[in-house]
This record gives sequence, C-alpha cells and structure tokens, in this order.
Amino acid sequence: MENLSEKKIRNRGRVVLGLVLSRWRRLVLAMGCMVVVAAATSASAYLVKPMLDDIFINKDQSKLLLLPGVAILVFFLKGMGAYGQGYFMNHVGQEIIKHFRVALYARIIDLPLAFYHTEKTGVLMSRITNDVNIVKGMVSTAVTSVLKDAFTVIGLIGVVLYMDWKLAIGAFVVLPVAFYPIVVFGRRVRRFSTGCQEAMADLNVFLHETFSGTKVVKIFTMEDFEKERFNKKAHTLFRLEMKSVIAKSLSSPVMEFVGGIGIAFIIWFGGSRVISGASTPGTFFSFLTAVMMLYDPVKKLSKLNNTVQEGSAALTRIFDIIERESEITEPEESVELNSSSVGVGFENLTFAYDPAEKPVLRDICLNVEPGEVMALVGMSGGGKTSLVNLVPRFYDATEGRVLVNGHDVKNFSLNSLRRNISIVTQEPILFNETVRDNIRYGRMDATDEEVENAARSAYAHDFIMGFPKGYDTRIGELGNRLSGGEKQRICIARALIKDAPVLILDEATSALDAEAERVVQKALSNLMQGRTTLVIAHRLSTIDHAHRIVLLKKGAVVEQGTHEQLMAEHGEYYKLQTMQNSRGVIDRAGEGQTKEEVPAA
Repeated sequence: MENLSEKKIRNRGRVVLGLVLSRWRRLVLAMGCMVVVAAATSASAYLVKPMLDDIFINKDQSKLLLLPGVAILVFFLKGMGAYGQGYFMNHVGQEIIKHFRVALYARIIDLPLAFYHTEKTGVLMSRITNDVNIVKGMVSTAVTSVLKDAFTVIGLIGVVLYMDWKLAIGAFVVLPVAFYPIVVFGRRVRRFSTGCQEAMADLNVFLHETFSGTKVVKIFTMEDFEKERFNKKAHTLFRLEMKSVIAKSLSSPVMEFVGGIGIAFIIWFGGSRVISGASTPGTFFSFLTAVMMLYDPVKKLSKLNNTVQEGSAALTRIFDIIERESEITEPEESVELNSSSVGVGFENLTFAYDPAEKPVLRDICLNVEPGEVMALVGMSGGGKTSLVNLVPRFYDATEGRVLVNGHDVKNFSLNSLRRNISIVTQEPILFNETVRDNIRYGRMDATDEEVENAARSAYAHDFIMGFPKGYDTRIGELGNRLSGGEKQRICIARALIKDAPVLILDEATSALDAEAERVVQKALSNLMQGRTTLVIAHRLSTIDHAHRIVLLKKGAVVEQGTHEQLMAEHGEYYKLQTMQNSRGVIDRAGEGQTKEEVPAA
C-alpha cells in the first residue's frame, strides 16, 4: 500500500514538473539569470586571491584601482541576475497556482451533491486557499533554488578545483555526510505539515459554522463556550506547527556542525600547505571562501527539502479532489431534451444514499403527465426530497429508472436535462450581486425588460423599486439584506426567467409567515402555469392547485389521489390532516376562508 502511495506521489510530482516545463520560455530566461548569479558568485570567490596576493602582499598599486571596479561590476550583475530569476520564476509559480486553483474549483463544482454531504465547506475552502499557497512555495522556491544552486555549485567547484585540487578532494569527502539530515528531518516535516494542513482546514470549518450561526451563538449566550472551542483548536494547530518548526530548525544546526568539520579540515590541511610553501595565502583564502560558499547551497537544500515536503503534503490533498471520480457520469451518446411539454416518471425505483445502508425509497412507481401538478406529502423523513432530487440527477437511482418523456434520465446530457428543470427550495440561495444579476442567473442572455417582467410576475417589482438603486442594488451575502418573502420572490423570478418545462417546489413557503406566504403563493401560481410540477407540500395553500396528491411513508407510496378522495378513504392522509388540524387552522391564501392545513412535509 505504501509503494502505491509513493508511486502516486511521484506521478503527481511529474504533473507539477510538466506544468513547470510547459512555461519553458520564462524558465529559460530565469535560468539565464541564474547563470549570471552563479558566475558572479564564483567570480567573487576568485577575487579573494588577487586581492590578498596582489594588493596586501605584493602591494600592486594598479590592482588597487582595478579590483574594486571589478567587484562593483560583479555584484551589480549578481543583483540584476537575482532580480530577473526571482521575477521569472515567481511568474511561473503564480501561473501554476492559478492553474491549480481553477482546476480545483472546477472539479469541486462538477462533483455531485453526494460529495458535498461528505466534505465540509471549510475544508474545501482550505484546499483552494491554504493548500494551494503551500504548493506555490514548493513550485517557485524549490525549482528556483534547485536550478540556481546547481549553477552556483558547478561554478564554485570549478573555482575550487582550479585553486587546489588536492585540498578540494578532502573538502568533498564531507559533503555527502551533510545530506543525511535532509532525509531524516524531511520525512518528519512532511508528516507534521499534513497534520497542520488538516488542523487548518478544521479551523476553517469551525469559523464558517460559527460566523454563519452567530445569531444562534448570541441568543443562547454561548460566546464563552465558542471561544473555548476555538482556543482548543488553535492550540492543536499551534502544537503541530511547533513540531514542524522543531524538525525544520534542527536540520540546519546539524548541517552547520557537519560543515564546520569540513572547514576545520580545510584550515588544518590548507594551512599546512601555506606554511610549507606549496600554496599562497591568497590561494588558501580564495579556496576557503569558495568552499564556504559551496556549503551554503547544501545548507539551503535542507530548507528547500522542508518546503518540498510541505508542498508534497498539500499536493496530495489537492490531487485527492482533482482526481476524484464523479458517480454521476455523462452518457457516451446522449439524447438532447428539447421540448416545451415534459412528463416525468418513476419506474420500480429504489434508492439508497449508501449501498450498504437501508434504502430511503423503495419500489416507487409514479407517472406525472406533462402540465400536471403532483404534490408529495408525508411525515419528515419519508423520502420526498430524495425522490425529487433524482429527477435532475443530483443522485442516481440504485434500482429502477427515472424517466423524462419516456427516456431514462441517464440517457440525457446533464446540461440538457438540467436546462429543462427549475427548483425553488425552502431556503432561497442568492448571491452577493445585484438584484438584476440574481434574477438573470436563470438565463444569462435575458434582457433587462425580461428581467423586469419576471420580477413583476413574481410580485417582486414593487419592493425592488423601493431599494436605493432598484435592480442594481446589491443584496448582501446569501441575500441577507432581504426578508424571507423577498428572497423567495427573487428566486421565483429567477425560475420564471429560466422558463423550464419541469418545476420542483421543495417546501417553498414553509419558512414564511402567513402574510409573506400569501404573496409568494400568488407568485408560485404564475410560475406553475403550464409546467409539470412536483410540489413537496407543507401547507394546503402550496398544493391548492395540485391535480394529484401522493403520500410517502418510510420511502414507499402509501396513498395517492385528490384531496377529497384521500380524505374520504380515512387512511394515512386523513390521519395526518387531522393531526395538523389539531394544531390550528389557517386562512386559505387568496380565498379568505378557513381550511385545515395539509400534513407537514
């Protein structure tokens, strides 16, 4: 299993490398700048020899004027090269990060609803923000350091061998030993980095929940409790980060000590050669400078490895999403659904969210004719929402078929199928855009006139014109500047402008008060005209226009018929009706008369 995991990591690493190499033009420019940096670094080490031998020992006046100018030129070229390689490599890094962010978001959006039920919103947000940023460090910093340090090492090795090849052999003996801490501490860094990223994702989940539920926190005076919960999660993250810091920090001192042993050997052996006359002080100090510069890239390699290990951990979490297979697949040869008259059917349908669990729907056989309004009622947990969610293929049936115009929904392309279905839910979902943009979300090519007509049909035009900027007013996150009834009417306008032949109403008025419900119900009446409608019912006003009522109990169809027929049978529907009637009666919307409520959804 471990070998398979390591193989997967290597394959993902090749994908990242391929993305880097695909930006080869900027990569070549960056490498050119790195060559300049490496050459300037090597030249600065070599300059120590003429500086000591010619100026301080031989007291050559001409070199006193020449060498400072050369030094200025060398460091100027080194600075410009460093700027160039930093700019071009970061450009490559930022492009790759954009690629991962876009790919990750696109994959998350494409995955079915079942995926969102197993993943937390905060975790997904953390993958797109925190994890991708960590990969950025690996791509831009790691690739830059590998290339730059490789050129620098080659240049400095050339200087060292040119100066004193015998002394160089002794110095190189210590170099392999210096790599040992990189391997040992790198593994620990990757393990702790994975823990830190998971803890950060958990923290994001917590923040998302508490900020979204701030009203609940305050009304139950749970501020201190939530502060304590946050403190515990922050402390967990702190402990993991400190373990990672220890692993990172230890690698450098160990390498410093190993490097110190090498420098001590050079001082002893090189000093003895100067004393014996086999070498000059200038040669020795130039050699020592080059070797100290040579050890520096090796020490940096330790930090580089830490960055790579952190990036590898983040990369694993990113690819786990990008490579996730969707349970909802497109047919190889799809059928296009282009009809203004659409019927829906359920044929021997059984459905379970998990094959290992008990089905939530069992052997459902129903047929909804084009233009028919069918209401689904029953106690909570009966399977009503699960049934309607199978029509647009948010999920696929475990057994049996869902039919649209006689075709299995799996034969349609997802885009074609969902283009012909509108949904209005109990919790209206709006975006922090203008009113106009939220309505136009139903059909992006709709004109301003069509948007306004849809708003009028949804009884939303009057309150929209009361806003400071009318249709150009931003409505806040999830439409939090609007009342429940106003949000629902904008959602209805959005569904109207889509003009889909199939409509699903999932308890669209259950969260509203009686006054708001009356207005929304009038808007829904306009929306249902001429459409095949599946209504999950909570109140009688919601199913007032239903041609047929179907009662679901424990995932099975128990009764179906008109209101009068079901009441006359004195069965389950009658019991639910009586139960709700005992809680009180309400005025029927639009008729001004009293009527018993429909059973709770």
